[in-house]
Amino acid sequence: MIGWLNVGSLVLGLIAWILPVVSLMRYKKNVHNHWFVLSILSISACAISLYFQIFYNYHLVKIKDWTALMDTMGAVVFASEVLLIVTIILNVITLIVYRDSNRLKLKRDT
Repeated sequence: MIGWLNVGSLVLGLIAWILPVVSLMRYKKNVHNHWFVLSILSISACAISLYFQIFYNYHLVKIKDWTALMDTMGAVVFASEVLLIVTIILNVITLIVYRDSNRLKLKRDT
């Protein structure tokens, strides 16, 4: 059962990256609905993914599997850094794109 935490973390990490990309693809089609919700869901998926990794490491400490903890900790830290940085970058790009489109829309309306 605990092994599913790694799978869930991977799936949620991919979701955290896919949602902003979907939002950016919808921008080109002039569909500007729900971009903010997709960004919130992306950041939430990233946070839950990181929580799953923390919980899995807690499990390893609880069962005193120090070897597994020492073997995997470096990779977990690196993967967590990449997940967090890429998720933030994708969501910031989405924010900038949609913010600029809203400014242009307001200028056209006035």
